[in-house]
Amino acid sequence: MEKKRQRLSKIVDILRSQGTMTVRDLSESLNVSLMTIRRDLDELQVDGIVERSYGKASLCKNTPHGLYENIEHIYSLSWASVSMDEQKSRIAKYAASLIEPGEVIILDNGSTTDRIADHIPYGIELTVACYNLNILVKLANREKMNIIFAGGYFHPSDQMFESTENINFLETIRAHKLFLSASGVHTSLGMTCAHDFEVAVKQTVLKSALKKILVADSSKFGTVKTVYFEKMDVLDMIITDTGLSSEWAEIIREKGIELVMV
Repeated sequence: MEKKRQRLSKIVDILRSQGTMTVRDLSESLNVSLMTIRRDLDELQVDGIVERSYGKASLCKNTPHGLYENIEHIYSLSWASVSMDEQKSRIAKYAASLIEPGEVIILDNGSTTDRIADHIPYGIELTVACYNLNILVKLANREKMNIIFAGGYFHPSDQMFESTENINFLETIRAHKLFLSASGVHTSLGMTCAHDFEVAVKQTVLKSALKKILVADSSKFGTVKTVYFEKMDVLDMIITDTGLSSEWAEIIREKGIELVMV
């Protein structure tokens, strides 16, 4: 994990000094495989630090420069977040187990919701609404899987599509379950995300689902990101890992939200 931590820090430093680099050049600069550098860039991209286009990578233009000055304190590279792969996979696996044949579900944009797609059983009859390229690619060729894809302007920083037409389309959809992501969850400041373009989409799908399920690892609780999108109170269930503090567990249950820790 320490090597990965140092490598991610070096990627940010290189992109800060060079501006834009190809994935291959980054791979050669750090003396790691293309597969490794792509995985690293995927993590930085999901958290809004890096944006990618046509085999190249650069730092996101809308992120304040000061965030890069001390890599130890960047939220998206908080080593709780970087080291949460196992927890996210457990959360995603449990979330997928809640899906019933014949249902309509919405998979929000996010690293944990992306993993849910990996755990949906092959051959299950299901309708999935999504607006993330990674999720679309994972599910597009599944048998008995109906995909509702809301397109629009593509944001390479996190593989998400959004537009006014996208919102209008999502408003017409009704789903049994929404699997929602959040970059931060706070008692008084609510649920937050990293990009303003996510807000309208999240607010729309929250109105479209019968059951609203937040999938978030324990590092997200007590964290605040830049953009607010909704209060916790609208949630029916939260699926997180066993690292959640007892204080947070009590807060969630007091709000009448079903809590599952895996």
